[in-house]
Amino acid sequence: MDTESVQAAEQHFSFAPIEKYFLVDIGGTTGFWLLFLTIAVFAVITYKLGFAKQLPVLKSLIVYILLVIGCFLLMLFAILSLPIVEVLIIISLVLGIYRFRLHRERKEQEASS
Repeated sequence: MDTESVQAAEQHFSFAPIEKYFLVDIGGTTGFWLLFLTIAVFAVITYKLGFAKQLPVLKSLIVYILLVIGCFLLMLFAILSLPIVEVLIIISLVLGIYRFRLHRERKEQEASS
Protein backbone atom coordinates (compact mmCIF):
# COMPACT_ATOMS: atom_id res chain seq x y z
CA MET A 1 0.00 0.00 0.00
CA ASP A 2 1.33 3.43 -0.84
CA THR A 3 1.53 6.18 1.77
CA GLU A 4 -1.29 8.21 0.24
CA SER A 5 -3.83 5.39 0.55
CA VAL A 6 -2.64 4.60 4.10
CA GLN A 7 -3.14 8.24 5.09
CA ALA A 8 -6.61 8.23 3.52
CA ALA A 9 -7.52 5.06 5.44
CA GLU A 10 -6.19 6.51 8.71
CA GLN A 11 -8.26 9.65 8.20
CA HIS A 12 -11.32 7.56 7.31
CA PHE A 13 -11.04 5.55 10.57
CA SER A 14 -10.04 8.45 12.82
CA PHE A 15 -12.90 7.81 15.28
CA ALA A 16 -12.71 4.03 15.15
CA PRO A 17 -9.23 2.86 16.18
CA ILE A 18 -10.18 -0.80 16.65
CA GLU A 19 -11.74 -0.97 13.20
CA LYS A 20 -8.65 0.76 11.79
CA TYR A 21 -6.42 -1.83 13.45
CA PHE A 22 -8.34 -4.76 11.97
CA LEU A 23 -9.11 -3.34 8.52
CA VAL A 24 -5.95 -1.32 7.82
CA ASP A 25 -3.14 -2.69 9.99
CA ILE A 26 -4.04 -6.39 9.70
CA GLY A 27 -6.00 -5.94 6.47
CA GLY A 28 -7.36 -8.40 3.95
CA THR A 29 -9.78 -11.18 4.70
CA THR A 30 -8.05 -11.99 8.00
CA GLY A 31 -8.68 -8.49 9.32
CA PHE A 32 -12.27 -8.56 8.08
CA TRP A 33 -13.09 -11.86 9.81
CA LEU A 34 -11.28 -10.89 13.02
CA LEU A 35 -13.30 -7.67 13.14
CA PHE A 36 -16.49 -9.64 12.48
CA LEU A 37 -15.60 -12.10 15.25
CA THR A 38 -14.94 -9.22 17.66
CA ILE A 39 -18.27 -7.61 16.82
CA ALA A 40 -20.10 -10.93 17.18
CA VAL A 41 -18.49 -11.72 20.55
CA PHE A 42 -19.30 -8.32 22.03
CA ALA A 43 -22.84 -8.43 20.57
CA VAL A 44 -23.42 -11.80 22.26
CA ILE A 45 -22.01 -10.49 25.56
CA THR A 46 -24.25 -7.42 25.32
CA TYR A 47 -27.28 -9.55 24.55
CA LYS A 48 -26.51 -11.95 27.38
CA LEU A 49 -25.95 -9.21 29.98
CA GLY A 50 -28.88 -7.02 29.08
CA PHE A 51 -31.58 -8.76 27.14
CA ALA A 52 -31.39 -12.55 27.36
CA LYS A 53 -34.33 -14.47 28.77
CA GLN A 54 -34.32 -18.09 29.84
CA LEU A 55 -35.33 -19.91 26.63
CA PRO A 56 -35.36 -23.53 25.53
CA VAL A 57 -32.16 -24.64 23.81
CA LEU A 58 -33.50 -24.60 20.24
CA LYS A 59 -35.05 -21.14 20.57
CA SER A 60 -31.85 -19.87 22.17
CA LEU A 61 -29.82 -21.30 19.29
CA ILE A 62 -32.08 -19.57 16.76
CA VAL A 63 -31.70 -16.25 18.62
CA TYR A 64 -27.91 -16.52 18.61
CA ILE A 65 -27.78 -17.51 14.92
CA LEU A 66 -29.93 -14.50 14.01
CA LEU A 67 -27.76 -12.30 16.23
CA VAL A 68 -24.61 -13.40 14.42
CA ILE A 69 -26.29 -12.87 11.03
CA GLY A 70 -27.29 -9.37 12.19
CA CYS A 71 -23.66 -8.69 13.00
CA PHE A 72 -23.02 -8.45 9.23
CA LEU A 73 -25.07 -5.24 9.27
CA LEU A 74 -22.96 -3.95 12.17
CA MET A 75 -19.91 -4.97 10.15
CA LEU A 76 -21.10 -2.75 7.30
CA PHE A 77 -21.40 0.18 9.71
CA ALA A 78 -17.90 -0.57 11.03
CA ILE A 79 -16.48 -0.53 7.51
CA LEU A 80 -18.15 2.85 7.00
CA SER A 81 -15.99 4.05 9.93
CA LEU A 82 -18.58 4.09 12.71
CA PRO A 83 -17.08 3.02 16.08
CA ILE A 84 -19.20 -0.13 16.46
CA VAL A 85 -16.69 -2.22 18.45
CA GLU A 86 -15.95 0.66 20.80
CA VAL A 87 -19.66 1.18 21.46
CA LEU A 88 -20.22 -2.53 22.06
CA ILE A 89 -17.33 -2.56 24.55
CA ILE A 90 -18.81 0.38 26.45
CA ILE A 91 -22.29 -1.17 26.43
CA SER A 92 -20.85 -4.45 27.74
CA LEU A 93 -19.01 -2.65 30.55
CA VAL A 94 -22.07 -0.64 31.58
CA LEU A 95 -24.35 -3.68 31.56
CA GLY A 96 -21.72 -5.73 33.41
CA ILE A 97 -21.48 -3.08 36.15
CA TYR A 98 -25.28 -2.91 36.33
CA ARG A 99 -25.60 -6.69 36.67
CA PHE A 100 -22.86 -6.80 39.31
CA ARG A 101 -24.56 -4.09 41.38
CA LEU A 102 -27.96 -5.76 40.97
CA HIS A 103 -26.49 -9.08 42.13
CA ARG A 104 -24.84 -7.40 45.11
CA GLU A 105 -28.06 -5.61 46.12
CA ARG A 106 -30.08 -8.82 45.90
CA LYS A 107 -27.47 -10.59 48.01
CA GLU A 108 -27.64 -7.82 50.65
CA GLN A 109 -31.47 -7.98 50.68
CA GLU A 110 -31.34 -11.75 51.24
CA ALA A 111 -28.88 -11.30 54.09
CA SER A 112 -31.03 -8.64 55.80
CA SER A 113 -34.25 -10.69 55.45
